[in-house]
Amino acid sequence: MEEREDFFEETAEEKPKKVKPPKEPKLKADDPLFYEQEEGKWEHLTPSPYRRGPLLWIVGIVIAAMAILVSLYVYIFTPRVSEAVQYGYVDNIQREGKIFESYEGVILPYKSLMDTVRPYEGDFVFSTRDEHVASELRRKQDTGKPVRVEYKIYRHRLPWRGNSKIIVTAVDSIDPSVILPPDRRPEHL
Repeated sequence: MEEREDFFEETAEEKPKKVKPPKEPKLKADDPLFYEQEEGKWEHLTPSPYRRGPLLWIVGIVIAAMAILVSLYVYIFTPRVSEAVQYGYVDNIQREGKIFESYEGVILPYKSLMDTVRPYEGDFVFSTRDEHVASELRRKQDTGKPVRVEYKIYRHRLPWRGNSKIIVTAVDSIDPSVILPPDRRPEHL
């Protein structure tokens, strides 16, 4: 067999070892030679080890406070459901509140009224701050025609939004034959 070089074995003769110069010891402020040594170019910008701890604590506290504020903002002020639609008959709409006035209303859901299999689930209770939406709902209250409302659902009630987590943003009238199931439309009966 031929003798080949083993690339994984190196001898000390082949490669000279680099000799690193010894590091100079870092002097502390209580050493008299500390003030005689030459100051580095960027030395004045680095915080001393005694001041680094509180600085890290302050940065950590600021980041934690910002994270808490952002999560509270998202949790309280952004809607959980931002685009939803409900069909039904307006039962009641009234203005409530002394400091923060809002319109509180009730809609009888069309789906629950026309369903004969499941029990009635309850009324659609909502709030709105928009006077135009409230006047439209008040006009539709005694007409006997269904309405289509768009709403948002928030996680919490806030006084300036109203007494409900559900906030109606838009209202429109709708033809009852459009929202009835195909087997319940008047032409099939």
